[in-house]
Amino acid sequence: MIIHRTLLAAALALTVTGAARADQLRPIEGRRIALGEVSGVVYYTAERDGFRVVATLAQGESGTPVRFEAVLVAGQSVVLSVPREAGVPPDAVEIRRDGDQIQVHAVPITN
Repeated sequence: MIIHRTLLAAALALTVTGAARADQLRPIEGRRIALGEVSGVVYYTAERDGFRVVATLAQGESGTPVRFEAVLVAGQSVVLSVPREAGVPPDAVEIRRDGDQIQVHAVPITN
């Protein structure tokens, strides 16, 4: 329960109240992401070696939170996905660094 409260507090603290574009993040601003029954928050910080992207996800309110981190340089991206039933593509979101911007958007996956 403490983990859930911590995740909820982080999500509330990082919730985006408005971004320059619907899919663009700014440093330290959080964005809610949803992958089917799994949801959470993604944000990034600018560091010497690149932009550190952090996503914290959990299934429902009682699921164990999972934290994912990656350092992206210009042109790199990472895809987070959640499988679904056989024959149905997974729910997926791509986090891409384009120059000095981070873009977050849903992507179709066919495999």
